[in-house]
Amino acid sequence: MAIVDAHSHIYPEKISRKAVGAVGQFYATHMDAPDASAEALLATCAGSPITHHIVHSVATSPAQVETINDFVAEQCAAHDNFIGFATMHQDYENMEAEIDRAVGLGLKGVKIHPDNQRVNMDDPRLMRLYECIEGRLPIVIHTGDYRYDFSHPRRLKKILHRFPRLVVDAAHFGGWSIFDYALEYLEDENCFVDTSSALEFLGPRRTVELCRAYGIERVMFGSDFPMWSPVTELNLIESMGFSQAEFEAITWHNAERFVGEPIG
Repeated sequence: MAIVDAHSHIYPEKISRKAVGAVGQFYATHMDAPDASAEALLATCAGSPITHHIVHSVATSPAQVETINDFVAEQCAAHDNFIGFATMHQDYENMEAEIDRAVGLGLKGVKIHPDNQRVNMDDPRLMRLYECIEGRLPIVIHTGDYRYDFSHPRRLKKILHRFPRLVVDAAHFGGWSIFDYALEYLEDENCFVDTSSALEFLGPRRTVELCRAYGIERVMFGSDFPMWSPVTELNLIESMGFSQAEFEAITWHNAERFVGEPIG
């Protein structure tokens, strides 16, 4: 049995502490990990049941795209339990060529963060990206934030209807900090959701309610490392009374279906 953390961030060691500080400042919160390097992620999970990590980072300018994709690919080559996702920026000139290059590097999907990247997720510039990867690569989209409108789940609903073969993880139960709005817009849509940066806010009862409302087959375990400890987050999921089949779906099989290949 594998256990997959479907939502982890990693950064090059030389900037990992600075990146943690920047993320903590963006969300005005304490970060569980002071260091977001690949080595720190692995050390945090050492001795735990977690076997695999979907890892990614975010480009806040077009110039960062290739460097980040190279870094994530290098880390995946060094750690066979990493599943790497590429980044993309709305102003990157030749998205199609870079997606082809990322696939050649062995990356398995794409991650974008509309709030960090200051772009509406349904902006025409990103529609180019969705068209390029529809039916080809899955995408993790940061969704929801009560402070911004860039990543509102109503925008994702429009995208899902326009690109019906796009495989999407609507991160943070479809709407970080606006979980009920997310359910209203996405409950009946064709997308995955993940549990990252949600459990502490929702509590066990509401988490289980949301899992069942979306459907267990759509929910993936994710930690949002370095914001939260993957081990602590997994322990919370384990304590919620899911059946073994439900637990394996949330922590393993749904991630396999999302990525589109066996894991473990």
